[in-house]
Amino acid sequence: MSGVGTNRLGGLWPVAAVAVSLVVVVPVAVVIASTLRSSDGDWAHLSSTRLPVYAWNTSILAVTVCVAAAVIGTGTAWLVNACDFPGRRLLRWGLLLPLAIPGYLAAYAYTDLLQVSGPVQSTVRAWLGLSVADGWLLRVRSLPGAAAVLAITLYPYVYLAASAAFAEQSGRAFEVSRSLGRGPWRSFFSVALPLARPSIAAGTALVLMETLADFGAVDYCAVDTFATGVYRAWRSLESPTAAAQLAALLLAIVIVVLIVEWWTRRRARTFAKESAEAMHRLRLGPIAAAAAIAACATPILAGFVVPAGVFVTLAASALDSDAMSLAWEAGWRSIAVAATGASVAVVLALTLQYAARWRPGTATRGASAACRLGYALPGTVVGVGLLIPLTSMDHALNGVLRQAFGWQPGLVLTGTVAAVVIGYQTRFLAVALAMVAPGLERIRPAMDDAARTLGTSGARLIARVHLPLMRGSLMAALLLVFVECVKELPATLMLRPFNFDTLAVRAYQLASDERLDEASIAALAIIAIGTLPTALLAAALSRSRGRFRGIRQRLEGNA
Repeated sequence: MSGVGTNRLGGLWPVAAVAVSLVVVVPVAVVIASTLRSSDGDWAHLSSTRLPVYAWNTSILAVTVCVAAAVIGTGTAWLVNACDFPGRRLLRWGLLLPLAIPGYLAAYAYTDLLQVSGPVQSTVRAWLGLSVADGWLLRVRSLPGAAAVLAITLYPYVYLAASAAFAEQSGRAFEVSRSLGRGPWRSFFSVALPLARPSIAAGTALVLMETLADFGAVDYCAVDTFATGVYRAWRSLESPTAAAQLAALLLAIVIVVLIVEWWTRRRARTFAKESAEAMHRLRLGPIAAAAAIAACATPILAGFVVPAGVFVTLAASALDSDAMSLAWEAGWRSIAVAATGASVAVVLALTLQYAARWRPGTATRGASAACRLGYALPGTVVGVGLLIPLTSMDHALNGVLRQAFGWQPGLVLTGTVAAVVIGYQTRFLAVALAMVAPGLERIRPAMDDAARTLGTSGARLIARVHLPLMRGSLMAALLLVFVECVKELPATLMLRPFNFDTLAVRAYQLASDERLDEASIAALAIIAIGTLPTALLAAALSRSRGRFRGIRQRLEGNA
């Protein structure tokens, strides 16, 4: 583009972009290369004993969660966008609240609530005159329990995508459908649902990838999946090669999902005119309105109110000085490492976007595409894919310094939080890109040319023109990546240095030791941190149809 030569470092932008992409490319390459190494019989043992169980449980869990999340997300999105009933606006915001609660926290809460000695079973036994020996059908620590927990915490991905699609649809199509004698439900299935199918597919793909990546919820629910298998192969079998080979299989599944979703969305595009008439909401009668309120309120209660209420109750009995001190320490560690990870992610995202803006080409496009795939990598795959090369780099660095200066600095990468920060870049750089890219794209090249005519170029152009205009996008990127880092469990658990507990790790360890009352303090902190971006998403959801389109495009870009 004209004016590129004013940037003296312009020729280094493609190099910088490729260097940034290595945080995603290297873990993937390491995991794939592991299939060529020998695991001394550990892989043969896993494939003959546990692999069929991993495959079966992962498949059933993925299908169940995706179907349930698609039904809940699409149904509630249609109700709040196409129907008019009391409390619609409040429910429209509230349906996003379960995004603030990670699946593993919901699993902790429901296990405590529904266990044999919990309040629900105790009350039911008292009502029915049953004893503990009579048993109970509701078992959270099971495959159906894990599926239910994940479905009620992940459905907002589908809800958000479907809401964006329904808000953009033209009301004229429904008027034509109604004029042909079709009622509201037939119009929904024959007109609205087919038009929204690409967006719903994108949201469901996100749910599927989150399900495949989940470690905390399935581990606590005692369900063996590929994600838990990778972690146990690394920790229990102490076989990095077997863990990497199992991670390669999980990575292959994720890649297939991405390809299928992209191909489906590519072949099923729908378009709407910018001037299309907005859809007129259907006013519901008293009975239908009550049913709509119940249908929308139930996911909010199950996905947010009940888990948060359980943790508040548990925390009230665990508020002693020692527990608060440990939670406070874990909280500051979480804030520090998450803030560092988010800041680095925004800088790297800016680097990629400026490379694409000032030196467009195959290298920059490929680097950006590679980094966007990082969000699809499960945390266990990221952990294994980074630990192997980082450990080798630590040993190589110590060897070189010992020979040259007689000094060994120790584990510089794997023994510090540096590995955790790098892991966050691999996992969440795509989130930063999704926020930063639209902000920079809104700045027209003509504004750059005007600034250059006034003597402003290079770093001064970025500092004085671009960054002020991108302030909103940068803050959104910082906030969302920060929250994702705070909630991240498997990558943090595998990459953290010894005795470095974040809120997520502390909650997981205490819950694994059946100390849910102490874990509740860390859980409430995570929920509080996650509620802020959820509120921002809800505010965005209530804006114009143009804003809906931007949110959907970002969702589909991450998928």
